[in-house]
Amino acid sequence: MNATVHTALVVGANGVIGTNLIEHLLSLGNWEVIGLSRKGGVAGPRLQHIAVDLLDAVATRERLAHLTGVTHIFYSAYQDRATWAELVPPNLAMLVNVVVAVEPVAKGLQHISLMQGYKVYGAHLGPFKTPAKESDAGHMPPEFNVDQQQYLERKQIGKSWSWSAIRPSVVGGTALGNPMNLALNIAVYASVSKELGLPLRFPGKPGAYDKLMEMTDAGLLAKATVWAATTPAAANQAFNITNGDLFRWNDLWPKLAAYFGLAVAPPLPMNLDTIMADKGALWQEIQAKHGLAPHDYSALSHWRFADFVFSWDYDFFGDGSKARRLGFHEYVDTEEMFYRLFDELRERKVIP
Repeated sequence: MNATVHTALVVGANGVIGTNLIEHLLSLGNWEVIGLSRKGGVAGPRLQHIAVDLLDAVATRERLAHLTGVTHIFYSAYQDRATWAELVPPNLAMLVNVVVAVEPVAKGLQHISLMQGYKVYGAHLGPFKTPAKESDAGHMPPEFNVDQQQYLERKQIGKSWSWSAIRPSVVGGTALGNPMNLALNIAVYASVSKELGLPLRFPGKPGAYDKLMEMTDAGLLAKATVWAATTPAAANQAFNITNGDLFRWNDLWPKLAAYFGLAVAPPLPMNLDTIMADKGALWQEIQAKHGLAPHDYSALSHWRFADFVFSWDYDFFGDGSKARRLGFHEYVDTEEMFYRLFDELRERKVIP
């Protein structure tokens, strides 16, 4: 990437992926950044925020009509729904509304980056081929990640801009209010266990404790996303982006427990969404006892996602060599990533 100043529109600016992406872009020095989200955010040097409901097509066009200087769209917005089929309409509509609003006015648009995941490979459905490769066959719909990519592929035909699809594994970061933050869920679960004088039990499905897993550090993901968006050889392709190592919970879990000063007892299948639902009052006591920041318990605990991850009683990993072959060589040790994220949460007084 040269010294030319680019303008990035980061869609989903307040999520664990978007916040790290904005931080990385600003650190590079030659990016102006516009963050897009429902709630907006705090502006800063080379950073502005726009609040808009992306499901409102008219409002999206009106709020984004002035973004003539955007050169790169980084799309990581997501809306959760109860079923896989219900995920498709809102998540496809949000992407379409952004592209329809920005592409006609941003004459210098160079790239649209789409954040995906291993749902493309059917990883959420059950045991899937591992290591998953970008060239693997698709699976029966519904799947909004696939619909979004197909939309960009059709839209890009005959255009001067390119697209990329970034496929991380479970993302490790510290952004609050995010429905898919496993590190935060583990930290809160461990803190509650400690307060109650309990050992840290792995709560997942029988069989999940010893399967191969991987994760993707949010900082590494940000670097890979910008790399793919600015590397000509990476244009119009998908990339698995992972830390580069594998782990099993039966090895890592006792180490995470030791970080919190906890003993480990044998795994016990527990639905965290159920057993942690009544811990809000206890968390307030923990906050008062340790002088923590007064974050609402509901903003820290999205147990349904943790239950989902801990239910994977099959290997869960992809082949990340394609990005490496084209020049992206970053690596993060997953165990060290967890410690760093826990340290950050402590420094910010999110956990004791």
